[in-house]
Amino acid sequence: MDRRRIEQELADARELLEQASMARLAYIGPDGLPRVVPIGFFWTGEEIVMSTAATAPKVKALTARPEVALTIEAGDGPGSARALSVRGVVHLTVVDGVVPEYLAAARKNFDAEYAAEFERNCRALYDRMARLAVEPRWARFYDFGAGRVPRFLADLASKSG
Repeated sequence: MDRRRIEQELADARELLEQASMARLAYIGPDGLPRVVPIGFFWTGEEIVMSTAATAPKVKALTARPEVALTIEAGDGPGSARALSVRGVVHLTVVDGVVPEYLAAARKNFDAEYAAEFERNCRALYDRMARLAVEPRWARFYDFGAGRVPRFLADLASKSG
């Protein structure tokens, strides 16, 4: 997928990226088998950034095989269902202390008082964290209520209609 198309898909998904708090990250584990984990994220406008403890098993797995897929979803029914699917490469950096985007992601969902408490607890817990920045290589945004659906569904609907 060319860069311009990826950027357009991400731009179309901007509201979802800014409002959603959880993603599902898929990667290959050290045993060669796939894994999917729920994980918080923060959209910087260029990268989807996730964070984890530097000692988390996924750090070793992503260091060896940085190719990932992730999905971010919202909505509770067909009319409001939206999803962003991304395939890309993780750029992993271990940092001292807390990854700034980890705290920024928390601020999206917490009031100021709880966010401050959360930050204090994180700074006490984490000596080091891994910053997982996804460089999108493919992206597709779906908005089912607006009729922006996967091609195979559109093809099926056109045949039945």
